[in-house]
Amino acid sequence: MKANKEVYQIKNVKKGILLSLKITMVIGTVFLLIFRNFSLNGIMTNYLISALYSFGLGFGIGVINDWLSDKWDWVTQTNQRVAAGIITTVLYTVPVVLLIDYIIFIKIYDNNIENFFRGNFLWIHLFYIILALGVSAFLHARGFMIRWKESLSQEKTQHQIVAKTESAKFETLKSQIDPHFLFNSLNVLTSLIGENPHQAEKFTTKLSKIYRYVLEQRNKELTPLTEELKFAKTYMELLQMRFEDAVIFHIPTKVSNSELKIVPLSLQLLLENAVKHNVVSSSKPLKITMYEKEGFLWIENNVNPKETLAKSTKVGLQNITDRYGLITNKNVEIQKNNKTFTVRLPLLKNIEIMTTNNKDFENNSYIKAVERVGKIKEFYQNLITYVVMMPFLVFINLRFSPQFHWFWFPMFGWGMGVLFHGLEAYNYSMFLGKNWEEKKIKELMNDE
Repeated sequence: MKANKEVYQIKNVKKGILLSLKITMVIGTVFLLIFRNFSLNGIMTNYLISALYSFGLGFGIGVINDWLSDKWDWVTQTNQRVAAGIITTVLYTVPVVLLIDYIIFIKIYDNNIENFFRGNFLWIHLFYIILALGVSAFLHARGFMIRWKESLSQEKTQHQIVAKTESAKFETLKSQIDPHFLFNSLNVLTSLIGENPHQAEKFTTKLSKIYRYVLEQRNKELTPLTEELKFAKTYMELLQMRFEDAVIFHIPTKVSNSELKIVPLSLQLLLENAVKHNVVSSSKPLKITMYEKEGFLWIENNVNPKETLAKSTKVGLQNITDRYGLITNKNVEIQKNNKTFTVRLPLLKNIEIMTTNNKDFENNSYIKAVERVGKIKEFYQNLITYVVMMPFLVFINLRFSPQFHWFWFPMFGWGMGVLFHGLEAYNYSMFLGKNWEEKKIKELMNDE
Protein backbone atom coordinates (compact mmCIF):
# COMPACT_ATOMS: atom_id res chain seq x y z
CA MET A 1 0.00 0.00 0.00
CA LYS A 2 2.83 2.37 0.93
CA ALA A 3 4.73 1.48 -2.25
CA ASN A 4 1.65 2.17 -4.38
CA LYS A 5 1.27 5.55 -2.69
CA GLU A 6 4.91 6.44 -3.40
CA VAL A 7 4.52 5.42 -7.05
CA TYR A 8 1.39 7.56 -7.28
CA GLN A 9 3.23 10.55 -5.78
CA ILE A 10 6.15 10.14 -8.22
CA LYS A 11 3.72 10.07 -11.13
CA ASN A 12 2.08 13.25 -9.86
CA VAL A 13 5.46 14.98 -9.59
CA LYS A 14 6.35 13.95 -13.15
CA LYS A 15 2.99 15.20 -14.42
CA GLY A 16 3.53 18.48 -12.54
CA ILE A 17 6.98 18.95 -14.09
CA LEU A 18 5.71 18.25 -17.62
CA LEU A 19 2.75 20.58 -17.12
CA SER A 20 5.01 23.34 -15.78
CA LEU A 21 7.32 22.92 -18.82
CA LYS A 22 4.36 23.24 -21.16
CA ILE A 23 3.14 26.36 -19.37
CA THR A 24 6.66 27.78 -19.49
CA MET A 25 6.87 27.28 -23.24
CA VAL A 26 3.38 28.68 -23.90
CA ILE A 27 3.74 31.79 -21.72
CA GLY A 28 7.31 32.41 -22.89
CA THR A 29 6.27 32.18 -26.53
CA VAL A 30 3.29 34.51 -25.98
CA PHE A 31 5.46 37.20 -24.34
CA LEU A 32 8.10 36.71 -27.00
CA LEU A 33 5.54 37.48 -29.71
CA ILE A 34 4.16 40.46 -27.75
CA PHE A 35 7.51 42.16 -27.06
CA ARG A 36 9.17 40.95 -30.32
CA ASN A 37 12.59 40.64 -28.73
CA PHE A 38 14.02 37.81 -30.82
CA SER A 39 17.63 38.18 -29.73
CA LEU A 40 19.22 35.23 -27.96
CA ASN A 41 19.31 37.18 -24.70
CA GLY A 42 15.64 38.22 -25.11
CA ILE A 43 14.52 34.67 -25.83
CA MET A 44 16.43 33.26 -22.85
CA THR A 45 15.12 36.00 -20.55
CA ASN A 46 11.48 35.45 -21.57
CA TYR A 47 11.61 31.72 -21.02
CA LEU A 48 13.55 32.11 -17.75
CA ILE A 49 10.92 34.49 -16.34
CA SER A 50 8.17 32.18 -17.51
CA ALA A 51 9.91 29.20 -15.87
CA LEU A 52 10.30 31.07 -12.58
CA TYR A 53 6.57 31.69 -12.32
CA SER A 54 5.52 28.30 -13.72
CA PHE A 55 7.76 26.22 -11.45
CA GLY A 56 8.01 28.58 -8.47
CA LEU A 57 4.27 29.17 -8.21
CA GLY A 58 2.37 26.65 -10.35
CA PHE A 59 4.46 23.56 -9.61
CA GLY A 60 5.17 24.58 -6.00
CA ILE A 61 1.52 25.21 -5.18
CA GLY A 62 0.58 21.91 -6.87
CA VAL A 63 3.02 19.99 -4.66
CA ILE A 64 1.71 21.72 -1.54
CA ASN A 65 -1.86 20.95 -2.60
CA ASP A 66 -1.09 17.22 -3.01
CA TRP A 67 0.74 17.11 0.32
CA LEU A 68 -2.14 18.78 2.16
CA SER A 69 -4.68 16.44 0.51
CA ASP A 70 -2.69 13.43 1.73
CA LYS A 71 -2.51 14.82 5.26
CA TRP A 72 -6.16 15.98 5.56
CA ASP A 73 -8.92 14.24 3.66
CA TRP A 74 -11.17 16.60 1.69
CA VAL A 75 -14.36 14.64 2.42
CA THR A 76 -14.02 13.78 6.12
CA GLN A 77 -11.78 16.67 7.24
CA THR A 78 -13.06 19.49 5.06
CA ASN A 79 -12.69 22.34 7.55
CA GLN A 80 -9.14 21.35 8.53
CA ARG A 81 -8.17 20.95 4.88
CA VAL A 82 -9.53 24.36 3.93
CA ALA A 83 -7.87 26.11 6.88
CA ALA A 84 -4.53 24.42 6.20
CA GLY A 85 -4.80 25.25 2.51
CA ILE A 86 -5.42 28.94 3.13
CA ILE A 87 -2.65 29.35 5.71
CA THR A 88 -0.05 27.29 3.81
CA THR A 89 -0.81 28.90 0.46
CA VAL A 90 -0.49 32.44 1.80
CA LEU A 91 2.73 31.64 3.71
CA TYR A 92 4.21 30.10 0.55
CA THR A 93 2.87 32.45 -2.11
CA VAL A 94 3.86 35.84 -0.68
CA PRO A 95 7.60 35.18 -0.13
CA VAL A 96 7.95 33.20 -3.38
CA VAL A 97 6.34 35.99 -5.44
CA LEU A 98 8.62 38.56 -3.79
CA LEU A 99 11.67 36.34 -4.42
CA ILE A 100 10.78 35.84 -8.09
CA ASP A 101 10.11 39.57 -8.54
CA TYR A 102 13.45 40.31 -6.87
CA ILE A 103 15.29 38.01 -9.28
CA ILE A 104 13.50 39.50 -12.30
CA PHE A 105 13.47 43.21 -11.50
CA ILE A 106 16.64 43.58 -9.43
CA LYS A 107 18.98 40.88 -10.76
CA ILE A 108 17.86 40.50 -14.37
CA TYR A 109 16.70 44.03 -15.22
CA ASP A 110 19.11 45.72 -12.75
CA ASN A 111 16.62 48.06 -11.05
CA ASN A 112 17.41 49.95 -7.85
CA ILE A 113 16.56 47.79 -4.83
CA GLU A 114 15.35 50.90 -2.96
CA ASN A 115 12.37 51.08 -5.33
CA PHE A 116 11.43 47.43 -4.87
CA PHE A 117 8.53 48.25 -2.52
CA ARG A 118 7.62 51.61 -4.05
CA GLY A 119 5.38 52.91 -6.81
CA ASN A 120 4.50 50.52 -9.60
CA PHE A 121 6.61 47.71 -8.15
CA LEU A 122 4.28 47.48 -5.18
CA TRP A 123 1.26 47.06 -7.46
CA ILE A 124 3.11 44.48 -9.55
CA HIS A 125 3.82 42.43 -6.42
CA LEU A 126 0.16 42.69 -5.40
CA PHE A 127 -1.00 41.68 -8.88
CA TYR A 128 1.14 38.53 -8.95
CA ILE A 129 0.24 37.58 -5.37
CA ILE A 130 -3.50 37.79 -6.11
CA LEU A 131 -3.02 35.92 -9.39
CA ALA A 132 -1.06 33.19 -7.61
CA LEU A 133 -3.75 32.89 -4.95
CA GLY A 134 -6.31 32.52 -7.73
CA VAL A 135 -4.33 29.68 -9.30
CA SER A 136 -3.99 28.10 -5.85
CA ALA A 137 -7.73 28.36 -5.21
CA PHE A 138 -8.38 26.65 -8.55
CA LEU A 139 -5.99 23.80 -7.70
CA HIS A 140 -7.55 23.35 -4.26
CA ALA A 141 -11.06 23.30 -5.75
CA ARG A 142 -9.95 20.82 -8.41
CA GLY A 143 -8.38 18.60 -5.75
CA PHE A 144 -11.56 18.77 -3.70
CA MET A 145 -13.76 17.67 -6.61
CA ILE A 146 -11.37 14.85 -7.58
CA ARG A 147 -11.28 13.47 -4.03
CA TRP A 148 -15.05 13.76 -3.70
CA LYS A 149 -15.60 11.85 -6.95
CA GLU A 150 -13.19 9.16 -5.78
CA SER A 151 -15.11 8.89 -2.52
CA LEU A 152 -18.37 8.52 -4.41
CA SER A 153 -16.99 5.86 -6.73
CA GLN A 154 -15.66 3.82 -3.79
CA GLU A 155 -19.13 3.70 -2.23
CA LYS A 156 -21.09 3.60 -5.47
CA THR A 157 -23.34 0.67 -4.59
CA GLN A 158 -24.20 1.96 -1.13
CA HIS A 159 -24.91 5.47 -2.43
CA GLN A 160 -27.18 4.15 -5.18
CA ILE A 161 -29.35 2.47 -2.53
CA VAL A 162 -29.27 5.57 -0.35
CA ALA A 163 -30.09 7.87 -3.25
CA LYS A 164 -33.01 5.66 -4.27
CA THR A 165 -34.42 5.65 -0.73
CA GLU A 166 -34.16 9.39 -0.22
CA SER A 167 -35.28 10.19 -3.75
CA ALA A 168 -38.47 8.22 -3.13
CA LYS A 169 -39.04 10.04 0.17
CA PHE A 170 -38.48 13.44 -1.36
CA GLU A 171 -40.72 12.66 -4.33
CA THR A 172 -43.35 11.54 -1.82
CA LEU A 173 -43.25 14.91 -0.08
CA LYS A 174 -43.36 16.73 -3.41
CA SER A 175 -46.28 14.70 -4.70
CA GLN A 176 -48.33 14.27 -1.54
CA ILE A 177 -50.73 17.15 -2.05
CA ASP A 178 -50.86 18.80 -5.45
CA PRO A 179 -50.55 22.61 -5.01
CA HIS A 180 -53.34 23.04 -7.52
CA PHE A 181 -55.59 20.98 -5.25
CA LEU A 182 -54.84 23.29 -2.34
CA PHE A 183 -55.47 26.44 -4.38
CA ASN A 184 -58.68 25.02 -5.83
CA SER A 185 -59.82 23.97 -2.36
CA LEU A 186 -59.22 27.47 -1.03
CA ASN A 187 -61.19 28.92 -3.94
CA VAL A 188 -64.08 26.56 -3.19
CA LEU A 189 -63.89 27.51 0.50
CA THR A 190 -64.01 31.20 -0.39
CA SER A 191 -67.18 30.75 -2.42
CA LEU A 192 -68.80 28.54 0.23
CA ILE A 193 -68.25 31.10 2.99
CA GLY A 194 -70.60 33.52 1.28
CA GLU A 195 -73.10 31.01 -0.09
CA ASN A 196 -73.26 28.34 2.59
CA PRO A 197 -71.36 29.03 5.86
CA HIS A 198 -72.34 25.68 7.35
CA GLN A 199 -70.95 23.82 4.33
CA ALA A 200 -67.82 26.00 4.47
CA GLU A 201 -67.30 24.94 8.08
CA LYS A 202 -67.53 21.26 7.12
CA PHE A 203 -65.19 21.86 4.20
CA THR A 204 -62.61 23.53 6.45
CA THR A 205 -62.78 20.70 8.98
CA LYS A 206 -62.15 18.03 6.35
CA LEU A 207 -59.35 20.04 4.76
CA SER A 208 -57.60 20.39 8.13
CA LYS A 209 -57.95 16.63 8.74
CA ILE A 210 -56.29 15.92 5.40
CA TYR A 211 -53.27 18.10 6.12
CA ARG A 212 -52.97 16.85 9.67
CA TYR A 213 -52.86 13.30 8.34
CA VAL A 214 -50.23 14.26 5.77
CA LEU A 215 -47.99 15.73 8.47
CA GLU A 216 -48.44 12.69 10.70
CA GLN A 217 -47.77 10.07 8.02
CA ARG A 218 -45.15 11.62 5.74
CA ASN A 219 -42.13 10.00 7.45
CA LYS A 220 -43.68 6.57 8.10
CA GLU A 221 -42.81 3.49 6.09
CA LEU A 222 -46.23 1.85 6.57
CA THR A 223 -49.59 2.78 8.03
CA PRO A 224 -52.64 0.65 8.96
CA LEU A 225 -54.99 0.09 6.04
CA THR A 226 -57.95 1.25 8.15
CA GLU A 227 -56.38 4.67 8.72
CA GLU A 228 -55.46 5.08 5.06
CA LEU A 229 -59.02 4.20 3.99
CA LYS A 230 -60.46 6.72 6.46
CA PHE A 231 -58.14 9.35 5.04
CA ALA A 232 -59.14 8.43 1.48
CA LYS A 233 -62.82 8.73 2.42
CA THR A 234 -62.25 12.20 3.91
CA TYR A 235 -60.26 13.19 0.85
CA MET A 236 -63.00 12.01 -1.52
CA GLU A 237 -65.68 13.78 0.52
CA LEU A 238 -63.71 16.97 0.11
CA LEU A 239 -63.49 16.41 -3.65
CA GLN A 240 -67.20 15.65 -3.69
CA MET A 241 -67.96 18.97 -1.99
CA ARG A 242 -65.92 20.63 -4.70
CA PHE A 243 -67.25 18.71 -7.73
CA GLU A 244 -70.66 17.73 -6.24
CA ASP A 245 -72.34 14.93 -8.25
CA ALA A 246 -69.43 14.78 -10.73
CA VAL A 247 -67.56 12.47 -8.32
CA ILE A 248 -68.90 9.09 -7.18
CA PHE A 249 -66.88 6.82 -4.92
CA HIS A 250 -67.11 3.61 -2.93
CA ILE A 251 -64.57 3.00 -0.17
CA PRO A 252 -64.91 0.05 2.23
CA THR A 253 -65.45 0.87 5.90
CA LYS A 254 -64.16 -2.50 7.14
CA VAL A 255 -61.10 -4.60 6.34
CA SER A 256 -60.54 -8.33 6.49
CA ASN A 257 -57.62 -8.03 8.93
CA SER A 258 -56.82 -5.10 11.19
CA GLU A 259 -53.08 -5.87 10.91
CA LEU A 260 -52.95 -5.16 7.20
CA LYS A 261 -50.79 -2.18 6.28
CA ILE A 262 -50.16 0.00 3.27
CA VAL A 263 -47.69 2.66 2.17
CA PRO A 264 -49.03 5.97 3.58
CA LEU A 265 -50.53 8.58 1.23
CA SER A 266 -50.41 6.20 -1.72
CA LEU A 267 -54.21 6.42 -2.06
CA GLN A 268 -54.07 10.21 -2.14
CA LEU A 269 -51.66 10.10 -5.07
CA LEU A 270 -53.90 7.71 -6.98
CA LEU A 271 -57.05 9.71 -6.28
CA GLU A 272 -55.40 12.97 -7.25
CA ASN A 273 -54.14 11.37 -10.48
CA ALA A 274 -57.64 10.16 -11.28
CA VAL A 275 -59.02 13.70 -10.97
CA LYS A 276 -56.06 15.19 -12.82
CA HIS A 277 -56.21 12.93 -15.88
CA ASN A 278 -59.95 12.51 -16.36
CA VAL A 279 -62.94 14.68 -17.19
CA VAL A 280 -64.95 15.40 -14.02
CA SER A 281 -68.44 16.67 -14.85
CA SER A 282 -72.09 15.89 -14.16
CA SER A 283 -72.47 14.43 -17.65
CA LYS A 284 -69.32 12.33 -17.29
CA PRO A 285 -68.87 11.64 -13.58
CA LEU A 286 -65.67 10.15 -12.21
CA LYS A 287 -66.37 6.82 -10.51
CA ILE A 288 -63.80 5.43 -8.09
CA THR A 289 -64.05 2.07 -6.33
CA MET A 290 -61.78 0.42 -3.77
CA TYR A 291 -61.92 -3.17 -2.51
CA GLU A 292 -59.76 -6.01 -1.17
CA LYS A 293 -58.97 -8.98 -3.37
CA GLU A 294 -56.24 -11.66 -3.41
CA GLY A 295 -53.99 -9.84 -0.93
CA PHE A 296 -54.18 -6.51 -2.76
CA LEU A 297 -56.16 -3.33 -2.42
CA TRP A 298 -57.75 -2.64 -5.80
CA ILE A 299 -58.33 0.97 -6.82
CA GLU A 300 -60.38 1.34 -9.99
CA ASN A 301 -61.69 4.37 -11.85
CA ASN A 302 -63.43 4.83 -15.16
CA VAL A 303 -61.44 6.46 -17.98
CA ASN A 304 -62.62 9.76 -19.51
CA PRO A 305 -59.31 11.34 -20.54
CA LYS A 306 -59.01 15.11 -20.83
CA GLU A 307 -58.34 16.36 -24.33
CA THR A 308 -55.92 19.15 -23.43
CA LEU A 309 -53.97 17.32 -20.74
CA ALA A 310 -50.19 17.76 -20.80
CA LYS A 311 -48.04 14.66 -21.19
CA SER A 312 -48.03 12.65 -17.97
CA THR A 313 -44.76 12.45 -16.02
CA LYS A 314 -46.02 9.39 -14.07
CA VAL A 315 -44.21 10.71 -10.99
CA GLY A 316 -47.02 9.61 -8.66
CA LEU A 317 -47.16 5.99 -9.86
CA GLN A 318 -43.39 5.71 -9.94
CA ASN A 319 -43.27 7.13 -6.43
CA ILE A 320 -45.61 4.45 -5.10
CA THR A 321 -43.79 1.68 -6.97
CA ASP A 322 -40.39 2.79 -5.64
CA ARG A 323 -41.58 3.01 -2.04
CA TYR A 324 -43.08 -0.48 -2.19
CA GLY A 325 -39.89 -1.77 -3.82
CA LEU A 326 -37.86 -0.54 -0.87
CA ILE A 327 -39.80 -2.51 1.75
CA THR A 328 -41.21 -5.61 0.03
CA ASN A 329 -40.73 -7.98 -2.89
CA LYS A 330 -44.41 -7.69 -3.82
CA ASN A 331 -44.92 -5.47 -6.84
CA VAL A 332 -47.51 -2.80 -7.48
CA GLU A 333 -49.66 -3.92 -10.40
CA ILE A 334 -51.09 -1.48 -12.92
CA GLN A 335 -53.66 -2.30 -15.59
CA LYS A 336 -55.29 0.06 -18.07
CA ASN A 337 -57.78 -0.30 -20.91
CA ASN A 338 -60.19 2.01 -22.71
CA LYS A 339 -62.79 1.77 -19.93
CA THR A 340 -61.00 1.39 -16.60
CA PHE A 341 -57.70 2.16 -14.92
CA THR A 342 -56.76 -0.21 -12.10
CA VAL A 343 -53.93 -0.14 -9.58
CA ARG A 344 -53.40 -3.04 -7.19
CA LEU A 345 -51.45 -2.18 -4.03
CA PRO A 346 -49.96 -5.06 -1.98
CA LEU A 347 -51.40 -5.41 1.51
CA LEU A 348 -48.58 -6.07 3.96
CA LYS A 349 -48.52 -7.72 7.37
CA ASN A 350 -45.72 -8.42 9.88
CA ILE A 351 -43.12 -7.31 7.39
CA GLU A 352 -39.57 -6.44 8.27
CA ILE A 353 -38.79 -2.97 7.03
CA MET A 354 -35.59 -2.85 4.98
CA THR A 355 -34.67 0.63 6.11
CA THR A 356 -33.83 0.84 9.80
CA ASN A 357 -33.61 3.98 11.86
CA ASN A 358 -29.82 3.91 11.54
CA LYS A 359 -30.10 3.60 7.79
CA ASP A 360 -32.52 6.55 7.72
CA PHE A 361 -29.98 8.55 9.69
CA GLU A 362 -27.22 7.59 7.24
CA ASN A 363 -29.45 8.45 4.30
CA ASN A 364 -30.27 11.87 5.73
CA SER A 365 -26.59 12.45 6.45
CA TYR A 366 -25.71 11.55 2.87
CA ILE A 367 -28.30 13.93 1.43
CA LYS A 368 -27.07 16.71 3.71
CA ALA A 369 -23.50 15.97 2.65
CA VAL A 370 -24.45 16.21 -1.03
CA GLU A 371 -26.20 19.53 -0.44
CA ARG A 372 -23.21 20.84 1.49
CA VAL A 373 -20.82 19.78 -1.26
CA GLY A 374 -22.94 21.73 -3.73
CA LYS A 375 -22.69 24.85 -1.56
CA ILE A 376 -18.93 24.42 -1.13
CA LYS A 377 -18.53 23.96 -4.88
CA GLU A 378 -20.46 27.18 -5.55
CA PHE A 379 -18.29 28.97 -2.97
CA TYR A 380 -15.08 27.85 -4.66
CA GLN A 381 -16.42 28.94 -8.05
CA ASN A 382 -17.19 32.36 -6.57
CA LEU A 383 -13.77 32.53 -4.90
CA ILE A 384 -11.90 31.52 -8.06
CA THR A 385 -13.77 34.11 -10.12
CA TYR A 386 -12.95 36.76 -7.53
CA VAL A 387 -9.23 36.08 -7.26
CA VAL A 388 -8.85 35.79 -11.05
CA MET A 389 -10.86 38.90 -11.96
CA MET A 390 -9.60 41.29 -9.30
CA PRO A 391 -6.02 41.49 -10.65
CA PHE A 392 -7.39 42.41 -14.06
CA LEU A 393 -9.61 45.08 -12.52
CA VAL A 394 -6.61 46.46 -10.63
CA PHE A 395 -4.52 46.43 -13.82
CA ILE A 396 -7.23 48.18 -15.86
CA ASN A 397 -7.68 50.82 -13.14
CA LEU A 398 -3.96 51.57 -12.76
CA ARG A 399 -3.37 51.46 -16.51
CA PHE A 400 -6.18 53.68 -17.73
CA SER A 401 -7.24 55.82 -14.74
CA PRO A 402 -4.43 55.81 -12.14
CA GLN A 403 -5.58 59.10 -10.63
CA PHE A 404 -8.66 57.40 -9.08
CA HIS A 405 -8.32 54.00 -7.42
CA TRP A 406 -11.86 52.76 -7.94
CA PHE A 407 -10.83 49.09 -7.76
CA TRP A 408 -11.12 49.22 -3.95
CA PHE A 409 -14.92 49.31 -4.22
CA PRO A 410 -15.38 45.98 -6.09
CA MET A 411 -12.47 44.47 -4.14
CA PHE A 412 -14.15 45.22 -0.79
CA GLY A 413 -17.79 44.70 -1.82
CA TRP A 414 -17.23 41.51 -3.80
CA GLY A 415 -14.79 40.29 -1.15
CA MET A 416 -17.40 40.64 1.57
CA GLY A 417 -19.82 38.67 -0.59
CA VAL A 418 -17.26 35.88 -1.02
CA LEU A 419 -16.58 35.88 2.73
CA PHE A 420 -20.24 35.48 3.67
CA HIS A 421 -20.69 32.89 0.91
CA GLY A 422 -17.88 30.87 2.49
CA LEU A 423 -19.40 31.20 5.96
CA GLU A 424 -22.73 29.97 4.61
CA ALA A 425 -21.10 27.04 2.77
CA TYR A 426 -19.44 25.90 6.00
CA ASN A 427 -22.56 26.56 8.14
CA TYR A 428 -20.80 29.34 10.10
CA SER A 429 -18.99 26.56 11.99
CA MET A 430 -16.01 28.77 12.87
CA PHE A 431 -18.31 31.03 14.91
CA LEU A 432 -21.19 28.79 15.96
CA GLY A 433 -19.28 25.56 16.50
CA LYS A 434 -19.41 22.18 14.81
CA ASN A 435 -22.85 20.64 14.09
CA TRP A 436 -24.58 23.82 15.27
CA GLU A 437 -27.41 23.33 12.79
CA GLU A 438 -28.20 19.78 13.95
CA LYS A 439 -28.08 20.82 17.62
CA LYS A 440 -30.45 23.74 17.00
CA ILE A 441 -32.91 21.53 15.10
CA LYS A 442 -32.96 19.03 17.99
CA GLU A 443 -33.45 21.85 20.48
CA LEU A 444 -36.44 23.24 18.58
CA MET A 445 -37.93 19.76 18.16
CA ASN A 446 -37.66 19.18 21.92
CA ASP A 447 -39.37 22.52 22.58
CA GLU A 448 -42.25 21.49 20.31
